[in-house]
Amino acid sequence: MYKAMFTICLTFEDEMKLLRYGDTGFEKPGLMDSEGDIRDLSAVVDDITGAVLDEDKLADLKALDPATLPLVSADTRLGPCVGQVGKLMCIGLNYADHAEETGADIPEHPILFMKANSAINGPNDDIIPPRGSKYTDWEVELGVVIGRAAKYVDENNALDYVAGYCLVNDVTERKFQSKLSGQWTKGKSCDTFGPIGPWMVTKDEIGDPQNLDMWLDVNGRRMQTGNTKTMIFNVKQIVSHLSQLFTLYPGDIISTGTPPGVGMGMKPNPIFLKDGDIMTLHVDGLGQQTQKVKFE
Repeated sequence: MYKAMFTICLTFEDEMKLLRYGDTGFEKPGLMDSEGDIRDLSAVVDDITGAVLDEDKLADLKALDPATLPLVSADTRLGPCVGQVGKLMCIGLNYADHAEETGADIPEHPILFMKANSAINGPNDDIIPPRGSKYTDWEVELGVVIGRAAKYVDENNALDYVAGYCLVNDVTERKFQSKLSGQWTKGKSCDTFGPIGPWMVTKDEIGDPQNLDMWLDVNGRRMQTGNTKTMIFNVKQIVSHLSQLFTLYPGDIISTGTPPGVGMGMKPNPIFLKDGDIMTLHVDGLGQQTQKVKFE
């Protein structure tokens, strides 16, 4: 299983996937070739961060011949696909069918909460719930990676400010989220609760971000099945709305909400993660994550 600290991957023809590989905190940039092998990019860029996510720099990377780059061992750990993330923003209750399963009203505007950057994790790293957690839940989501500074952006050109997309698991401790007399951030920002990757796919390879199938399994049982077409606020609307509030910078990530099938919505009784559980999640075109839950 590939696990990378920073890697750009080219898989099908000119498709480009950005990844990072190596030990936690020491990830390096890389590139995946058409055979699915990781190629080291350290001689080309220092890391995959906002500094290399504008269209011109991405075009330069896409022009590289992967065969000229050093191979990386196939069993190398994959890290978060973007390094030095400025802000990890999340949109709550953004799927009509998920809002229905929770009994919540359809929001008038995007519900925004933040996930602490210290929660960011590699796509296949272990999930370690905090002490006292009994209500840790899963949420497969489409992540949007900002490629250029966006302020007061119109919906019609909002995607011009997007570098690409990635898979995010918005892991959540539901009691911390709703019962600790504070913002949702309390239940969203626990260490390891923000797996990102395995790669970032440039926006031109995805086409329509509003027609992507997604799913999540726990121990092989399908829990979530959805499609981004049921978003209440689409990617253009989200980027535009947030840019009216504050500047979005290159390397910022927006996690855009989850479809139905979260543990707290299970009937007749909620289901939450237990020690040893395995989560596997996927979004079309954005790859797959697999995480083991390990309680302290």
